[in-house]
Amino acid sequence: MSHETAVPAPTATPATAPSNPYLRLLATPGARAFTAGNLLARLPMGMFSVSAVIMIAGAHGSYALAGAVTATGLAATAVVAPWTARLVDRYGQARIAVPATAVAVLGSLALVLCVHYDAPVWTLFAAYAATATTPNTGGMSRARWAHLHRGDATALHTANSFEQAADELCFMLGPVIAASLCGTLFPEAGTLTGAALLMTGVLIFAAQRATEPPVTPGTRAPSPLRTPGVPALLAVFLATGAVFGAMEVVSIAHAGGAILALQAAGSCVAGLLYGSLRPAARVGRRLLLCLSGMTALMSLPLIATATTDSLPVLAACLLLAGAATAPTMVTGMTLIQRLTPQAQLNEGMTLAVTALLGGIAAGSAGGGWMVEHAGTATGYAVPMCAAALALAVAAVGTRKA
Repeated sequence: MSHETAVPAPTATPATAPSNPYLRLLATPGARAFTAGNLLARLPMGMFSVSAVIMIAGAHGSYALAGAVTATGLAATAVVAPWTARLVDRYGQARIAVPATAVAVLGSLALVLCVHYDAPVWTLFAAYAATATTPNTGGMSRARWAHLHRGDATALHTANSFEQAADELCFMLGPVIAASLCGTLFPEAGTLTGAALLMTGVLIFAAQRATEPPVTPGTRAPSPLRTPGVPALLAVFLATGAVFGAMEVVSIAHAGGAILALQAAGSCVAGLLYGSLRPAARVGRRLLLCLSGMTALMSLPLIATATTDSLPVLAACLLLAGAATAPTMVTGMTLIQRLTPQAQLNEGMTLAVTALLGGIAAGSAGGGWMVEHAGTATGYAVPMCAAALALAVAAVGTRKA
């Protein structure tokens, strides 16, 4: 495979380089501009589903319908997102991301109109499915870091940790902002605000052409699924997603949704701390250590609910359990970057996100079934078992990485 000749952008001169690794990262020329645009575009990812549920349930009086519509959008995203990412790799981020985002925003606006004017139910499914063209903004940002710091494992480790912390922050703030807008203004406010932020953020991000990874004209490379090690790693992401999905459903059933913020906060802080450390050379071994830690820590909520009814104890256990998830995701994304050819990096990372979303859906279903048939305390066994499965798959499939 041919690689483009590029001179990595210096982060700063040795005399003026900040001691903080994140400040050094953001000192990369052009980094702050594309990061600002990407964060604006990424925040709505935590807003859209909550906004759609509130809007549809309020208009039709059915949470079942609202859940079915958002599930259809998730399924459409799993199909469409890898194809969008392949086009991004082939033709460039700016050329594909802007029109793809425009289609997704039109889908969101169509959903608002269909709900507001009481259109037939099938139109809700069609409109929300159109939002599946939303590009993987987090993956595009990680691809830029990989291009700017190619060959610098320490800088890439810090960049992936920063991006994971940004993911956690957006998914913590997004639902809160969406619910506040829909509750204090009008039911469509969350979706409209999210659409505006998404389009604005992508336009700002795409305008930063100096940091955009170059494309190789005329390349028609096979899918990253054919790259050795990638299928096994995607199976790890699938099982890890099941951890997240099951933990969310079980925790909501046991103590309400607010307690989930502690798990996300633990993950966000741990991700930032993890990024400030010098990474071990063997990424595969590092992934096994992270998955071992996640499996062990995921047992804490199960132990807490089995031995006490104290919500503060459960909250502390969720905070600790979340501390292992960001390092696991950071290391998994680093391994995806190493295994995937440079010309297919967006597609490879989008496949990882798609596997994660599929796992979340499966984990939500499994956790809900366990809660209904065995109770919420026993339900915490599902995320622990999913973490153990991810560890087993990684031990077999990625041991040489």
